[in-house]
Amino acid sequence: MRILRTWEGNVDREIDKLKKTLSLFNDSSVQRATVLKIIHDVKKRKDAALVKYSRRFDHAILSPKDFLVKEQELVEAYGKISYRFVKSIQKAVKNIRIYQEHIRIRKVSPLKADGIVLDTLYAPLESAGVYVPGGAASYPSTVLMNAIPACVAGVKKIIMTTPPSQDGTIPPERLVAAREAGVGEIYKIGGAQAIAALAFGTETIPRVDKIVGPGNIFVTLAKKEIFGYAGIDMLAGPSEVVIIADDRANPSFVASDLLSQAEHTPGISILVTCSTVLAEQVNRELKQQLTKLKRYAGTKECLEKFGIILLTKNLEECVEIANTLAPEHLQIMTQNPRSLISRIKHAGAIFLGPYTPVAVGDYIAGPSHVLPTGGTARFSSGLSVNDFLKRYSAITYSKSALREAYQDIAEISEAEGLDAHTWSVQIRLTPKENVRRNGTKSLPKF
Repeated sequence: MRILRTWEGNVDREIDKLKKTLSLFNDSSVQRATVLKIIHDVKKRKDAALVKYSRRFDHAILSPKDFLVKEQELVEAYGKISYRFVKSIQKAVKNIRIYQEHIRIRKVSPLKADGIVLDTLYAPLESAGVYVPGGAASYPSTVLMNAIPACVAGVKKIIMTTPPSQDGTIPPERLVAAREAGVGEIYKIGGAQAIAALAFGTETIPRVDKIVGPGNIFVTLAKKEIFGYAGIDMLAGPSEVVIIADDRANPSFVASDLLSQAEHTPGISILVTCSTVLAEQVNRELKQQLTKLKRYAGTKECLEKFGIILLTKNLEECVEIANTLAPEHLQIMTQNPRSLISRIKHAGAIFLGPYTPVAVGDYIAGPSHVLPTGGTARFSSGLSVNDFLKRYSAITYSKSALREAYQDIAEISEAEGLDAHTWSVQIRLTPKENVRRNGTKSLPKF
């Protein structure tokens, strides 16, 4: 990995260059045109369009009756995987449920004053769609981290779409995870066409209120385009980690965590340290550990392109850089990592100490691994149970309370030129024969 010293060059420029290289929407005009065409086609021709795009993009010949995963397929999936895998999934489900239940917003006590009651109410969405990508890996963890928060929120209808293999099957790990997480229906549809189907509905696939889950550029652009017809979680880009480490950090641990993000190909891996010795040790460890990885070639290339070691003057500068980057994953491996938390302003998730790799959060800890990327942690948070709850208020005023508020309402509404707003208050407080609508100067006094 390249080593950049903050006192020698323009580090900000290098970081900006890195971000632009991995930007989700960099030169996406061609992809957007394709996505818009797919969305329009699915809206118009529904299942027929899904059949066409499944054949074109997934090379799977499916009819609409084949879209839904049958109960027998789910049962058979358990026989294709190890008992130990099922137990691990069930342990993850338990941990995720416990955490999401813990942070779920409960009933808020009403705010009361003289003649006024302000209630805050929460209700779950009626339906949610979980998109789970295909590709080289099976991603059962993606199923859990998206579906369980919706389930804990009380969403009644949770459906999943995921691309099939050429023979029309779904990996058993993905199916088992869906069953254990509480997914009600699974459809063998992937890509932008799946997002369009979830947003608008087809003869076979029902529309949903919110769509969550990661995907490639086409899936992400599709989510961007359908927003407003359905809600979405976020527009997520490549995975990223920033590691703050001092001279007490274990270089082999640090190297392994940098590799775990580069393994996503692409993924950003950044070490920020004030220790020259550690930087050199980590570079040596990276070379040794790389040779042991199954995805050696892709991980090595990714690390060379998107990996940086930033040498700083002190730990305070490390924190400043981390806040500037607002990373998806922030690891703190210093002598006293918890002491830095109060100074961290922006991060999707923070991992403290030498024995808390990002993999813990990816699979088993409890908080969802669906996190803001590309610096969006400056204004957004990771997916949680509360993203599947709607908040609405219930306002009650007595006649005396309305009379007390009348002059202030009238002043503001008349200033905005909305005299019908004023009238709606006047008519409740004044006998009809005495009500006049001649502007604020002749408003009755109460």
